[in-house]
Formats: sequence, C-alpha cells, structure tokens
Amino acid sequence: MAAPATTEGLETRQEANARVLALTGRLDTPAAAQLWPKVMAEAAGGPAVLDVAGLTALDTTGATLLLAAEGAGKDNTIRGASPQVKAVLDRVRDALAAPRPKPEPRLPILARIGMATWNLGGAMLGGVAFLGELTVTLLLSLLRPARLRFREILRHLDEAGTRAFPLTILLGFLLGVILAFQSAIPLRRFGAEIFVPNLVGISLMRELGPLMAGVILAGRTGSAYAAELGTMSVNEEVAALRIMGIDPMALLVLPRVLAGMLVMPVLSLLLTLAGLAGMAMIMGVLGFPLSTVTTQLASMVTLSDLLGGLLKAAIFGLAIAGIGCHAGLGAGRGPRAVGDAATTAVVGGIVSIILLDGIFAVAYERLGL
Repeated sequence: MAAPATTEGLETRQEANARVLALTGRLDTPAAAQLWPKVMAEAAGGPAVLDVAGLTALDTTGATLLLAAEGAGKDNTIRGASPQVKAVLDRVRDALAAPRPKPEPRLPILARIGMATWNLGGAMLGGVAFLGELTVTLLLSLLRPARLRFREILRHLDEAGTRAFPLTILLGFLLGVILAFQSAIPLRRFGAEIFVPNLVGISLMRELGPLMAGVILAGRTGSAYAAELGTMSVNEEVAALRIMGIDPMALLVLPRVLAGMLVMPVLSLLLTLAGLAGMAMIMGVLGFPLSTVTTQLASMVTLSDLLGGLLKAAIFGLAIAGIGCHAGLGAGRGPRAVGDAATTAVVGGIVSIILLDGIFAVAYERLGL
C-alpha cells in the first residue's frame, strides 16, 4: 500500500481498488479554491471515494467541489457525510439539477427597429402628456394662487440656486480664463488681441453662459429631482398622494419646475460675470488695462445680447427641471430604478438644452437679433 499523501485539509491514500480522498476541517470557499485543482485531478484519475467524515463545516462552494469531483469519474462516490453535510449536498445538487433560464430570443433587425421606434414614440407621447398636465396645473395655480406652495419654491430656489453659486462662479471664471487665453494666441499673430473682450463677451452672453449654466443645473439639480421623485415613486409615496386626493403635479412638480426656471437666468448671469472677470484678468496679464476691456465690451455687447441669453436660460431651466421631474415620476421598480431615473434626467437635460440652443440660434438669426 502506498503511503498516504497529505495536503492541508486533504489526505489521499489507496484502499483496495479505489483512491480515497479524505477531506477534513472546514471546506468553505477559500479552502475549496485552494483544494479544487488537487481534488479534481485525483478524482478524474480513476475510481475515487470522497471521505467527508472529517468535515467540520461545509458551504455551497465546498459542496459544489464535492459534487463536481463525484461526477468527474464513473465510479466516484461520497461517503461518511453527516446529516448536516448531507443536507447541504442535497440542496446544492437540486440547485445544479434545476433547469437553467432560457436566454431571451434575439429579435430580427426589423423587429428591433420597430420596437425601438415604438418605445421612442411612447416616450414622446408620455413627455407631451406630462407637459400638458403641467401646463394645466400651472394655469389652475394662477387662477387659485393658494395652490402654489411658495415655501417649497423658496426651498428649491435655495437648493438649485444659492448652493450652486460657488460652483457656478468657479466654472465661469475658469471658462473666461480659458477662452481669453485661447483666443489671444491666434489673434496675436494679427496684432488683434484688443478684440478678445469682444469675442469672449459675445460668446458668454449669447451662448456659453446659458449653456454651461444649463449643464450645471442638469448635473446638480435635474439629477437630484429625478432621484428624489424616483425614490418616492419606488416607495409608492406618489401613489399614496393620489389615493389621498392630492395632485402630485401641484405638490411635487410645479414648485421644482418654477424654481428651475427662475434660478437659471441668475446662474447664467453669474457665470457670465465670472467669465468676464476671468477674461479681464488675462487681458491685464497681456498688458491691457481694465478701462480698455470695458470699452471694448461696451462697444460690442448690447442689451439685446444679455436679454436674449437670459431668455434662453429661463427656457433651459424649464426644460431641465421638467425632464428631471418626469424621469423621477416615471421611475420603474427595483434597485436600479432611481439610478436609471437620475441618468435619464442628466442625459435628457443636456441633450434638450443643446437642441433648444440650436433652435434659438436659428430663430435669432431669422429675427436679426
């Protein structure tokens, strides 16, 4: 008889015509990972007996190892199992024998296109219905001002506006610095650095100020609206409000939408002023006094540029807040619902302000503004 070979937790010896693999101690996940190659190699080499009488603990990973070793050879068997070990083995054996879920059938390309079109159409109809319901709620609130929750509007103005001021000022200042520096490099070749304030001022007031403020609002506030309302939807708090006869549009959506629309022009103006300050600093570094910068701005920038940017910002805020609330109220069920709603709010908000910015650009061009 060959001398037994011993590994920590495993002893192999020859008995009659079978190879005995005696497992002792704990056969949990770490031990199974360490013993798996050795046990499977021994079990596949011929008739083997898995002696588990010395096991003190067994988890599902260890039971999977024993069952895999038992099935690795034709005459392999398991012996010496205590009632506790046998119960674990039976549960794992039943789980392994259970039918696997069938993969979802892959639809043909035309069917997938049709399904995507149908889903897109449904989402668009849902958005139109949400906009119509919000419009009706706003008109009813104007007729009955008592329906408006001014305390909630002020709270959301603080969360979406006041608390975003530091980030807005920082990003606006850095944006102005970058625009001025990058614009001065090519203009220096023509001796036209004096026109940097004209370029940066027009860019910030008409385009970049509202657009970057919209990105900030979508990232901070749109996602927060979607997460908050999505959590309420998942916890069925919105359904409970409807059961109690309380309109969620008036209670939850309208204050947030009004706050987003009112705060966006302020954020846009603040970002624009911070950007102009950053541009003035770069112009000072280049040797141009502040009086020259202000003179160039006054000669190029008009009140219509400022008002046009603020109007765009208000529409951007309305779109971002509405999309965030719609994504939150339309959140599904499950652990990923809130995260998906927040993602939808941010992506939808940014895409919407870019599309609206293009529409405004065409409209301002046609109107000569």
